[in-house]
Amino acid sequence: MPSTELHPDSTSPQVISVRPVTLAAPLRGDDLQVRITAPTEGTDLPVIVFAHGFAQSMAAGDPLVDHWTAHGFVVVQPTFLDSAALALTPADPRHPVIWRTRVDDLERVIEELDTVIAAVPGLPGRVDTDRLAVAGHSWGGQSVGMLLGARVLGADGRPGEDRTDKRVKAGVLLSTTGLSRGDLTPFAQEHFPFMSPDFSGLATPSIVVAGDRDQSALSTRGPTWFTDVYHHSPGARHLVTLYGGEHTLGGIQDYMSTATTDESPQRVDLVRRTTTAFLLKALGIDHAAWAEVASTAHDPVGRIDSK
Repeated sequence: MPSTELHPDSTSPQVISVRPVTLAAPLRGDDLQVRITAPTEGTDLPVIVFAHGFAQSMAAGDPLVDHWTAHGFVVVQPTFLDSAALALTPADPRHPVIWRTRVDDLERVIEELDTVIAAVPGLPGRVDTDRLAVAGHSWGGQSVGMLLGARVLGADGRPGEDRTDKRVKAGVLLSTTGLSRGDLTPFAQEHFPFMSPDFSGLATPSIVVAGDRDQSALSTRGPTWFTDVYHHSPGARHLVTLYGGEHTLGGIQDYMSTATTDESPQRVDLVRRTTTAFLLKALGIDHAAWAEVASTAHDPVGRIDSK
């Protein structure tokens, strides 16, 4: 166990969280449920739409959500159809296209941001929806990546539909799967053929976070697989590499989670500080924020590369 446990900052501003906010989605089979968390004070608040990883839900990511809201962000979290909370099975006809439905869900949230914001007492009129970012972990990284300009290669090797959303001004890509160059495992080839991204069109300013010990069971490439989006997209400006970090990046999905295999409050803190500073600069809120955090480029728990 680490010597210093990670807890919410007791000195942080008060926040309010509402869940679920239900958005009608008749063609989806289940209405879309969303959580929204926001500071109780402040105006011109920017928005982060956060996409969870496989089988998780809108309840995931509190160590990040708490930090982002403490720094003035409104965070909106949809629950996707692959969530364990919905118990969808592979026999469900929606299952093969969940990866597309995830992107549809993100677009629905963005289209209906006013409805989501209205669910929080006192929040309407205090949010700047033009300052909009997306963030995602693991499968969520691929999902939000499509709004940033990534595409999926078809069986013919050609990029598929362009889902770039110009309303999105910045992105955070956490443990995001990389290119498919014949190194997907047989299981991944059979069950996740959509894991064939093309990052050449991902031009929206983004930050990438990866662990240098994140060995996926879906690829034979090793941890560098999760850095592909940084090396192969024009929009990925920075790469944060966590020393000893595995897929949960020290435990970003929950406090004291039993699913975390690399528990480290120090790693989580670096993820929180770098992503917050990047978003503050990318959204035009605090141009000095990134310069300050970049001075930790030789942090004992990780490094920052930029291009």
